[in-house]
Amino acid sequence: MKRIEVRLSLSVVAPLLDVIKSLVDDLHSAPAAPVSSPDPDAEFSDEWTRELVAAQSSDVETLLALFGGDFFTDGIVRFDQSNAESIARACSAVRLRVRERFLKGLSDESLEAGEVDITKLEEGVRKAFTCYLFLATIQELIVQHLDESIIGS
Repeated sequence: MKRIEVRLSLSVVAPLLDVIKSLVDDLHSAPAAPVSSPDPDAEFSDEWTRELVAAQSSDVETLLALFGGDFFTDGIVRFDQSNAESIARACSAVRLRVRERFLKGLSDESLEAGEVDITKLEEGVRKAFTCYLFLATIQELIVQHLDESIIGS
């Protein structure tokens, strides 16, 4: 089984985890992206949304588990076929919520291209932007090194 291990600086990652944790309750209660049910029936739509939120919550918990006790001991996060897809989805959900909550003043184009002058951002926005980039990097690592497991081959 392919596995990625990445050593991270605790002092750099800890503030980014604070950004993620500040969004957890919200991600446990509502989808990160607007959704419309494939069925106009209100009961079906409500159940469908609850299932989406439950799956999203599970994914976010998998992401946070990367940064549990072992991480604070050795500074290493580990991705493999068993958690890659869930972590990639959680990164997307958190990035959407970071974008919505903290980065409204930045264009999608500048965010995706990384063309933001970080020195001109207020501290809270700078931390959120760094978190946004950090999660994008995790997604890129997963896609580059574990894409076979995500695609299902």
